[in-house]
Amino acid sequence: MPGAILSRSHAGSLIFPLMKAAVHLCYGPPDVVNVTERPIPVPGEGEFLVRVHATTVNRTDCGFRSAVYVISRLFSGFFKPKHTILGCEYAGEVVEVKGASTVTVGDRVFGYNDTRFGGHAEYIVVREGDAYAAIPNTMSYIDAAPLTEGAHYALCNLRAARVTNGTSVLVYGATGAIGSAAVQVALTMGARVTALCASQHVELIRSLGADRVLDYTKPEFTDLHEQYDLVFDAVGKLSWSHVKPLLTKRGMYISTELGPRYENPFLALITPLLGGRRVLFPIPTISREDVGFIRSLVVSGQFRPLIDRVMTLDEIVEAYRYVETGQKVGNVVLRVD
Repeated sequence: MPGAILSRSHAGSLIFPLMKAAVHLCYGPPDVVNVTERPIPVPGEGEFLVRVHATTVNRTDCGFRSAVYVISRLFSGFFKPKHTILGCEYAGEVVEVKGASTVTVGDRVFGYNDTRFGGHAEYIVVREGDAYAAIPNTMSYIDAAPLTEGAHYALCNLRAARVTNGTSVLVYGATGAIGSAAVQVALTMGARVTALCASQHVELIRSLGADRVLDYTKPEFTDLHEQYDLVFDAVGKLSWSHVKPLLTKRGMYISTELGPRYENPFLALITPLLGGRRVLFPIPTISREDVGFIRSLVVSGQFRPLIDRVMTLDEIVEAYRYVETGQKVGNVVLRVD
């Protein structure tokens, strides 16, 4: 296997191939992650092995690594992580197939997995039923790696809000992976999109097609008196009390975070019973069909993920630190090959 390292016994005989991987054995800050060697995973029936060329470090990875939200431990292991190699996004080449009929050796694929992870390594096993698709011919591995994380969160939330032709949408935090995807995906649904970002990024977000781009540091935002059918807080910095005046009579608020004092899930249960304005808190899901849809938007020129910087797997700790500053524009991509 290209890139594989062979471990040796004391006598020097070959035992099994190893790969480079970023491993975390406990929860905590970025420093708990170490780049080391691990055995290359072996695909079972109905699975295939992908040689990872690029992956990302994103909010999903950060959340599962730190486990600041205790609820995440219900899925990842309460006292220590069950899956020690994170990386929910990947782009790479199929190098081995075991009974999977949808791919062949040599195919270039990208995908998403936030249940088993594994993208922060040189190889990952993918099940035939997982969320993946073929990389468009015109895209590199670097460009394909960040296609799914932000886009699937945006897609899930916009669908939950039933965004359609003419829906007025305000996207707060339009420069992140989720926010920049939300702007573009909402436009494909026929929405009228107002995007909020910092002054230095106004032209970049305008290039994504937003109908209106506002600088949230300027008076035009603080004095905003317009109302919207949907306020999508893509960075989780607003609260229901701040957003409610910005909504139409039956407007909706969606945030990517739990909110102050974890109020958003509770409000999502209560506000629909009261009528009028309400909070939604969709549980994100992703399927092969969703990834195929995202791919179709890329091919048609309706979606492109923003890339802040490209780093290497060996720089993953620095990548985590940068992502957690909250200053990234779009995505941080890691070269693995």
